Amino acid sequence: MRAVEIVEESLPVAAHEDDAVHVLRLVASQRLPGLIVTRGTARPPLVVSTVDILRSLVPAYVQESPCLAHVYDEEHADRIADDLAGRRIGDIVPPSPAQLAVVDGQATLIELASVMIQLRCPLVGVRDGQHLRGVITASQVLECLLSPSLPRQARPRTSRG
Repeated sequence: MRAVEIVEESLPVAAHEDDAVHVLRLVASQRLPGLIVTRGTARPPLVVSTVDILRSLVPAYVQESPCLAHVYDEEHADRIADDLAGRRIGDIVPPSPAQLAVVDGQATLIELASVMIQLRCPLVGVRDGQHLRGVITASQVLECLLSPSLPRQARPRTSRG
């Protein structure tokens, strides 16, 4: 199976200036492993993982000493994302974000998996010539590796819940 056969052309891509709350609600509702953030045409896109997003929400002192997480009662924990109001997605990009790894549409599943492993990145872009066609997630690669004999559309879907 080749990358071009499983590429997702409809995964959301955010611009650096987009509203953070709106974009993150989209990531959460679609249960995406991360997000691609563009920064104009002259600079390569970045990958912001859901872990990076969580890191931007949880105060640094709690990240440094997880035992301090208990100081947040439910009411305050439920409102931790309120600080994102009015911020751009570019404001929460980590200081050293990963650049989006891009593979050719003819890349195999093993090539995709090896790029994801090497870069520790749950998303890989797929290009068609110079055009970014879409993205493949680590979950898609895993699904295809586990069910190589079934066409993608015929694979059974499990319900969540």
